[in-house]
Amino acid sequence: MTEFFTPEALTALFQVIMIDLVLAGDNAIVIGLAAAGLPKDQRTKAIVVGIIAATVLRIGFAAATTQLLQIVGLLLAGGVLLLWVCWKMWRELRHSHAEETQGVEALTGADIDRDGKVAGTAPRKTFAQAAWQILIADVSMSLDNVLAVAGAARDHPNVLIFGLVLSIALMGIAASFIANLLQKYRWIAYVGLVIILYVAGEMIYRGTIEVLPYIQGT
Repeated sequence: MTEFFTPEALTALFQVIMIDLVLAGDNAIVIGLAAAGLPKDQRTKAIVVGIIAATVLRIGFAAATTQLLQIVGLLLAGGVLLLWVCWKMWRELRHSHAEETQGVEALTGADIDRDGKVAGTAPRKTFAQAAWQILIADVSMSLDNVLAVAGAARDHPNVLIFGLVLSIALMGIAASFIANLLQKYRWIAYVGLVIILYVAGEMIYRGTIEVLPYIQGT
């Protein structure tokens, strides 16, 4: 347990917590957005199914990713994938809050924009359409979350385990709360974005060093 309290481990722990907060909240908002266009009775069902699916996927990816990253070249590929995640998050953060507000309203059941309706301006859709959108988002964002945590934890297995457990717990228990928190305090998302960008850069650097001997044939 003493390795938890080294400066390197504490730095990795802080990075992991911020990554989990931001990506779990982002995932929850996307689920809310996908479900926002449904009638109220179907909306709750879609959100519950989406959060359960995201939780299960995180467990599955956590079991596989930590092993897969040991394969030469996948650390580099994971870093490149996280760069794309950063670009996607940056675009989302720069856009208007209006669409995101609809997702948070769907998650929390609160009339945040005070228009007299909950997720009232979201485009209508069928349950099948919402479920498909949620499934695609869950697969992509769960993999992103697990990759980022594994990259940030580096050579600290206890931090890695903590980060993966926290990621699963946030989606399973506190998804709506975290989404609402990010809606109110946007700076948290920006801090998380910077950390994920740093982790992506480090993964690309370490992955490049890892594959260079194979490219050079040594």
